[in-house]
Amino acid sequence: MFILTRLLAPALAVLSITLSPAPLAAQNLFAPAIQVNDSVITNYEIAQRKRMLQVLKAPGNLDKLSREQLIDDRLRIQAARDNGVRPTEQEVLDGMGEFAARANLDRDQFVAAIGAEGVAEQTFRDFVAAGLSWRQLVQARFGGRATVSEDEIDRALSLQSGTSTVRVLVSEIIMPMPPGEEDAVRARAERIAQLDSTGAFSAQARQYSATASRDAGGRLPWQNLSDLPPQLRPLLLGLAPGEVTAPIPLDGAVALFQLRDIEETGFSPPEVTAVEYAAYYMAGGRTPETLARARVLAGRVDRCDDLYGVAKGQPPEVLERGTLPVDDLPTDIALELTKLDPGEVSTALTRSGGQTLVFLMLCGRSTQITEDVDRGEITIGLRNRRLATLADGYLAQLRADARIVNR
Repeated sequence: MFILTRLLAPALAVLSITLSPAPLAAQNLFAPAIQVNDSVITNYEIAQRKRMLQVLKAPGNLDKLSREQLIDDRLRIQAARDNGVRPTEQEVLDGMGEFAARANLDRDQFVAAIGAEGVAEQTFRDFVAAGLSWRQLVQARFGGRATVSEDEIDRALSLQSGTSTVRVLVSEIIMPMPPGEEDAVRARAERIAQLDSTGAFSAQARQYSATASRDAGGRLPWQNLSDLPPQLRPLLLGLAPGEVTAPIPLDGAVALFQLRDIEETGFSPPEVTAVEYAAYYMAGGRTPETLARARVLAGRVDRCDDLYGVAKGQPPEVLERGTLPVDDLPTDIALELTKLDPGEVSTALTRSGGQTLVFLMLCGRSTQITEDVDRGEITIGLRNRRLATLADGYLAQLRADARIVNR
């Protein structure tokens, strides 16, 4: 009864608000805002999730993020229950304690702290329960597929130590997701991920990919694995020739990669640890006019410093220039930069839902010989990344199959 009373306390507190002089607003607060299959998300839940994100100092558009997170949580819980996965009461409480420990607090202290900021305990509990349900489901569903072989570990260790070079021959498909077409693109990506023919994959690349490699069927030349984005390396190491990665979410797009061949040689140069790049944002997206302007600009600039003159007199946000560790680069930007030499340009990416073209230039790379890495850490890292990719693909499929209605 004590636990039940504590869980109902936030709802009772909100219920008392309905007795205030604004009953209509209170009723609207609990009205359905989104329907996800047979479940509803209320305005109250959205407001609570947004407040929790504010308290946790989450970046981004919190109005959008709170709605997207709650939709995903509903899909995760529904999928878990459909597969007989239900965390116990104690597991949920332990999960709340683990989350609170990240702030160096125990569970009760954390609940009190967020409560003082307007976040109900039930909101925190629901957040943890959804994540825990999903984690248990992913382990049960994909645990067997996420095993890491000794050869994969050896390759990763040799890559980290700089004693050998693993080269891969890869084909790519990067498909934009225009507003309103997200579900269709995700469903198409799931179908492509099942292909095991290089010819079939190339045909899809020619039809749907937005990168410069589309005319070559998405085929890229031999590349050192160490030059590819860190997020992509373990995924490729886990493929046999002909196999395709699960769909990889990007900013406004989804990517797939097919391994065509892999080889190992006897020497590896120092691994790239940081990349300096410049991104000039051009309004218009991939319209013929904007692409034509980008081609003219590419002929005028030879180095990143030249873009300062191009952006002169425009708002500061149109030009982004900086140096980031490879691990911190957005996946799509990191991938494009691997194809460039210093001073070269890519116009394959967009932002703002396809409305802004990214004129991306590589300024330079920094290298450093890495220290030896523990074999156990490599194993855990490879397995967790593979599980995360499988889970992301599964969630994308659940979204594509779901009935989601904004009320």
